[in-house]
This record gives sequence, C-alpha cells and structure tokens, in this order.
Amino acid sequence: MTLNPRQAITLCIALSLCALLVVPGNFPGLSGDARLTLAVFALATCAWIGTPIDDTYIALGAGLALTATGVISSDTLFGTLGDETVWLLICAFVLAAAVARSGLAGRAAAFLVSGARSVRQLTHLTTAALVVTAFAVPATSGRAALALPVFLALAKVLADRKRLVVMLALLFPTVILLSAVATLIGAGAHLITVSVLWEATGERIGFTQWMLLGLPLAVASSHLAAEAVLLTTTRRADRKGPVHITVEQLQEHSEQPVTGAWEPAETRCALLLATVVALWCSEPLHQVPPAVVALIGAVVASSPALGTVRLKDALKTVPWSLLLFMAATMAMGVALAESGAAKWLVGGVPLDVPPWLFLTVVVAVSTAAHLILQSRSARSSVLVPLVVAAAVGAGVNPVAAALASTAAAGFCHTLPASAKPVTLFADIPGTPTYTPRDLLRLSAVLAPLTAALVLLFAVALWPLLGVPVR
Repeated sequence: MTLNPRQAITLCIALSLCALLVVPGNFPGLSGDARLTLAVFALATCAWIGTPIDDTYIALGAGLALTATGVISSDTLFGTLGDETVWLLICAFVLAAAVARSGLAGRAAAFLVSGARSVRQLTHLTTAALVVTAFAVPATSGRAALALPVFLALAKVLADRKRLVVMLALLFPTVILLSAVATLIGAGAHLITVSVLWEATGERIGFTQWMLLGLPLAVASSHLAAEAVLLTTTRRADRKGPVHITVEQLQEHSEQPVTGAWEPAETRCALLLATVVALWCSEPLHQVPPAVVALIGAVVASSPALGTVRLKDALKTVPWSLLLFMAATMAMGVALAESGAAKWLVGGVPLDVPPWLFLTVVVAVSTAAHLILQSRSARSSVLVPLVVAAAVGAGVNPVAAALASTAAAGFCHTLPASAKPVTLFADIPGTPTYTPRDLLRLSAVLAPLTAALVLLFAVALWPLLGVPVR
C-alpha cells in the first residue's frame, strides 16, 4: 500500500511518539501501563486522522492491544458492550425503525411545514421539526436518513426557487448536527462522555439531566444556525417572496400518507413514543432506568399484536459498527484514567487559570477538532478523558468541562466530509444542493457563534441547573 504525504507524516509522528515512550529513561514519572496506554492511544489517534482504515477496526485493535498487554482486563473490554447506555441506543434504534415504518415522521413534518407562509417561517418550522426528531431517532446519521425524504418532497414543491432548495439542503444537516445535544441518545459521542465521566469521577448523567442541560442549548443553537443558514445562502429577494406549501403538494411527492385519517399503526406508534419519552423524562419519579424503559418500548414496538415493525427488521437498522466502536473507545477511556496516562498528559499544561478561560480553551479546541478527527465519537473518545483530567487539575467541575467539550464538538460543518449528514445532503442526484464554498461561508459565521453560545451556557446557565463551573 502506497502512503500519501499526509498518511506518511501521521505514521512518522505516531512511531516517533511510541519510540520516545519505549525508552525507559524518558518521562520518569510514567508507569509501564501508562506508557503502553499512551502508545496505543497515539497510534489509534493517528490512524483515525491519517488513514482510510475503518474507525471501528482501529478502536477494536486498540482495545485488544490494551487487553493483551494487561493494561485493562478482558472483563473491562467486553463489559463495555453490556453497559446500559449501549442497550439504550440499541432499543432506541428499534423504536426509530417503528416510527420510520409507520410514516408518523413524515405526517408530523408535513403538518408543521404546511403552516409556513414566509421563507423565515418555513426555515424555523423546519428547524423545530428537526429538533423534535432528536427524541425519536438516535444518532445524527439515522435522523438524516429519516429526514431526507421530507427534504426531497419540499425540494420538488419548491423546484422553481432554487436558492430556497439549496438553503433547505444546508439547513437539514446543520440543525440535525447541532440539535443532537438535546438528548442523551442524540449521538454516540454523548454515551462515550457519560461513560468516561462515570469511570473517572463516579458521576453518572441520566437521560433527564442531560435533557435539562442540552435541550435549551439545542433549541437556541438550532434556531441561531437557521438564521445563519438563511442569511448566508439566500438573498433579500429570495426571502421576500411568499411561501405556500400544502399537505396535498407534499403528498404528491411522498410514498407514505401525510394527510387524511391516521392509520391504527400510526396511532399506536405515536402513543408508544409519547409514553417512552414521558417515562424517560420522569425518571426521578419512578426510578426506572432509561435503558429498561427503552427495552420495554422496543419489545412493544416489535410485538406481533401492537408493533409496527418486526424485531429482525428493526435490528437490521441498528448500527452495530457504531456500538462496537463505542464499546472499544469506552475501554480506551478506562485505560487512560486508571493507568494515570490522562493525568500525566495534562500535567505539563498550565492549569492555574480562571475557570472561564479554561472552558474557553476547551470549547475552542473541541469546535476545531472536526478538522482533524472527522468521527464525532472519535473526537469525544480522544478529548473527553483529557478534558476531565485537566478539569480536575484546574479546579473546574469535570462534568461542566466534559459537557462543554461534547456540545462544542457537535459543530462539524466546514467540509462535506466533516460529518455523515453533511455528506448525505451534499450530493443528491437531480436536486440542487450546497457547494463546499457554501459550507465555508456558513462555518465562518456559525463556528464562533456556536462556540460562544456553548461557553455562555457552561458559564451562566448550567450553574443554575445544577452543574456549577467549580
């Protein structure tokens, strides 16, 4: 295999770091397990950055190396697959398959969008609909796949207004990515963050607490982004024209019914989804773990009498590669924390700074990290253990720092390859969509805005909701 210049440079950096770690005289304060952990961590990170090898394969190889060398036990490696957050995600995908099969999502979107009478109303009603999907469909790629038919229907209705179609093409992935922070199941990176915090600090963030902290940020950042997309993609003349989209027009371009009386399957699915979300939100009252609630919902959604999808069909929609990646990176996080490698890594960093400055650096680095690490989960698996260790040393609440880092890492709009939803909507045959220049123009505006908003929430709002800065 011939290496391109970027891959060759990345490989040289990784091997150089490993060579320095192997020499016993170097870094005298570093234990043997910490040296092995850092070597594996460096190789995995460089492989994620500079090679086309599948991210999950790299993560599994790193987890296996840490187990084979005795840094972590096999129980730790395999036990991560049994973590309740992994089960929560599996069951959430089964529920999402039921929602997709029932056609409920298209009907709800058509109901909202048909109420728009201006371009700005259309933009913000679409944004609101996409934010709500964070509670029905886990992971950003799943939400993008569910939303694509809705966008295509809108694009055909608005075919004579090309700039509006391009604006909507950019709006969908932008809001999907930024609104993921609304819920714990919004992205695999969230589950990695929760796991790292549990292993490092003993604090576990539940579904309700995450929603309390993340939903206001998701709503604010999504609607702020909607305005940014609208202003950077369209002209004043484009925004002045009225908009009148009827449910009947959307039905012409939709395979599933979006008008008329509800089918029994749609009614059952809506009731089930509302019940599951209500039970998730009321966890402090009944004390039933979210994963158990999700499992009950998944069993009902796939049952022969009440369900809308067969279990074997629903399980085919589960991204098993993502789950294996999450499990392996959770094990890597355990190794970083328990071996002392994370603490050593941040030991030479000047941490005697005000909390607001520490959080500013964390948010800035996390916002820019997508330019190097394209996988959102990989970014969290690399950044969060280091952020947590650094926060402890700086006297900053590690929960606030980890949440700020994870929320800021949700910005990944600079390039078409920066995130799967951006890639999906960037190339749609027969439909006008955005160009790399459109993405760069939006990113120049949106990156500082979203970073500032995350910092504002971390410093001013989250302390009022029970997550102090210190």
